[in-house]
Amino acid sequence: MRLQGKCAIVTGGGSGFGEGIAMRFAAEGARVMVADINAEAAARVAEACGGIAQPVDVSDGDSVTAMAGHALEALGQVDILVNNAGVTHLPAPMEEIGEADFDRVIAVNCKSVYLTARALVGHMKARGAGAILNVASTAGVSPRPRLSWYNASKGWMNTATRAMAVELAPAGLRVNAINPVAGETPLLASFLGEDTPEMRAKFLSTIPLGRFSTPQDMANAALYLCSDEASMVTGVCMEVDGGRCI
Repeated sequence: MRLQGKCAIVTGGGSGFGEGIAMRFAAEGARVMVADINAEAAARVAEACGGIAQPVDVSDGDSVTAMAGHALEALGQVDILVNNAGVTHLPAPMEEIGEADFDRVIAVNCKSVYLTARALVGHMKARGAGAILNVASTAGVSPRPRLSWYNASKGWMNTATRAMAVELAPAGLRVNAINPVAGETPLLASFLGEDTPEMRAKFLSTIPLGRFSTPQDMANAALYLCSDEASMVTGVCMEVDGGRCI
């Protein structure tokens, strides 16, 4: 019960890494708002973990403001914010990525961090405590060809994490990030371009530990970074990648 008494919001909590994080947080005693653009997915995970479902478009300011308001009304406080929602574009030469795809990647992966901070940092400052976790990617540490603008968005998240950490530390807030390698999530096929045994084998050959990451891997790292055990840890962008970035 390492999060006993804590209240958390997990965006993109309806599937993949977000679902794993929401389930683990609830198992460790947290009250969890599962926020996702897919309302049915959010409801399914919230029911499974005894949490609260909240439909949200993290790229839309009004939607994020409503999410924050509902969280404070239902939970009373927000101790932990996990910015997990993310999208990618399909692998292609950088100059061939459409403007709409570029805008969507930047809006969901980058603007969302600003919007959730705008909506919730004031509340956390007033309480003198809070933990924010940004789910970035190894793509932002060791970029892969043909995913250039996705790579850039995740590099932005790592820089934003450090910038937020140094500014918010005097107020008692901690901000960290995790950098997962590709895993068994709905985005895997998009990262690979096509989900075939050959493409999987090619990608796995770049991971020294020889397997994809799992939602449980991310949940374990997130649990530590968002718990009081990490009270002296801020500004860290932790690679949870089986050695991919070595």
